[in-house]
Amino acid sequence: MDSGSVHEAVIKSWDEDVLSSLSGLVEIPALSPAYDADWERNGHLRAAADHMRDWIASRGLPGAQCEVVQLDGHAPLLLADVPATAGATARGTVVLYGHLDKQPPLGDWSDGLGPWQAVLRDGRLYGRGAVDDGYSGYAATTALTAIQAAGGRHARAVLLLETGEESGSPDLPAYLEHLSDRLGEVSLVVCLDGGGGDYERMWLTESLRGVVQATVTVRVLETSAHSGLASGIVPSSFRVMRQLLDRVEDPVTGEVTVPEMNVPIPEERRAEAEALAALEPGAAERRYRLVEGMRAASDDDVELILNNTWRPTLSVIGAAGLPDPAVAGAVLRASTSLRLSFRTPPTVDAEVARAALVKTLTSEVPYGAQVEVGDFLLLNGWQAPVTAPWLAAALEEIGDQVFGEPCRRIGIGGGIPFMEMLSRRYPNAQFVVTGALGADSNMHVPDEWLNIEFAEQVTEAVAHILDAHARD
Repeated sequence: MDSGSVHEAVIKSWDEDVLSSLSGLVEIPALSPAYDADWERNGHLRAAADHMRDWIASRGLPGAQCEVVQLDGHAPLLLADVPATAGATARGTVVLYGHLDKQPPLGDWSDGLGPWQAVLRDGRLYGRGAVDDGYSGYAATTALTAIQAAGGRHARAVLLLETGEESGSPDLPAYLEHLSDRLGEVSLVVCLDGGGGDYERMWLTESLRGVVQATVTVRVLETSAHSGLASGIVPSSFRVMRQLLDRVEDPVTGEVTVPEMNVPIPEERRAEAEALAALEPGAAERRYRLVEGMRAASDDDVELILNNTWRPTLSVIGAAGLPDPAVAGAVLRASTSLRLSFRTPPTVDAEVARAALVKTLTSEVPYGAQVEVGDFLLLNGWQAPVTAPWLAAALEEIGDQVFGEPCRRIGIGGGIPFMEMLSRRYPNAQFVVTGALGADSNMHVPDEWLNIEFAEQVTEAVAHILDAHARD
């Protein structure tokens, strides 16, 4: 395959075809089902899938079939099936994965920007879903067309774009079962929902943490009471909640103390953390806009990286029963509810962790208060298999020819549910989890943006990986 031709085809496609269509996708308010109870009636998820389907169909890939699949009661999924090129039919199926659903706007965007407004500015495309990860379907399709334009090869490629990733991918197991016969023997998975620490090199996700989320409610009264009359007699629900939180997290260090949520850190992962820390000292802390005087959880870069990738952490991400301070009256509230989100190490069993959490929070509750733990979201983590020689060689070539810097491996503190599902179903497949996300891309928060040049390089890298896979 001619590398120069691949580069030219990728740049041409992004300039002439991708950016205009991706901008249209950004403008569709395709909120993930968890954030839009009326998603089916509103039709935005289906509109996003149809928009992407029509664009892929217009690319002219020989023999390609593209359809929106929608099982009853499930958010739609876009499937594009591209036949193998000559000489690559025996290499099985490549699954190229991304998602079309989006996070909510989440706050005020900067002047001139908005979540459903595509804005091109200084080599960036702003808008919700631009980098997380509406670009992925365009990158995957463009990589396939570039391969064919440059005389390269690729195995049968199946592009799967779901519409529930931001909700924890609850519908994916049903779709994988429904499509299992059509997928065939999957030998390579390329996920474009990842990224890394900068825009200078290709980043490969080596591991992903899992998730255990639950809503915990502490109830002390049938109805709320005047705080002046009831305090000192009735323990506050918040004080009971605070004691329960101290059971699962050290309030000083932040260490999660539930044994079932902790694992030994593999030595090779510690070595990777040390290499990453040495690459750019202080980067882990600089990525986030700490308020003046605030310090990170540790002064040791390696420990910060391991905290974020191989240790469990707790974030309180929601609350109920607490009025706004401006309208808070003198009331001892009947109950307090908190939404707890534990990020768990890659090898922790989410169901085992859930059971341990419930037992810890509901046993011997202070003062006999009522405690409810429910509304669970459980996701297992994932770690990549050993890299095959053909893939290692391709990655080295990509570092030299596409980025001019060696590829780097990184653990990610977040999760991609599809990876764990596919690794269980296809244990012999190779996995490449990469993408255009950067630490400052503002995914999930206001002013989300895509680095266009970096996305083009990622597209080019995917083309080289698919060609190398077809020739192995």
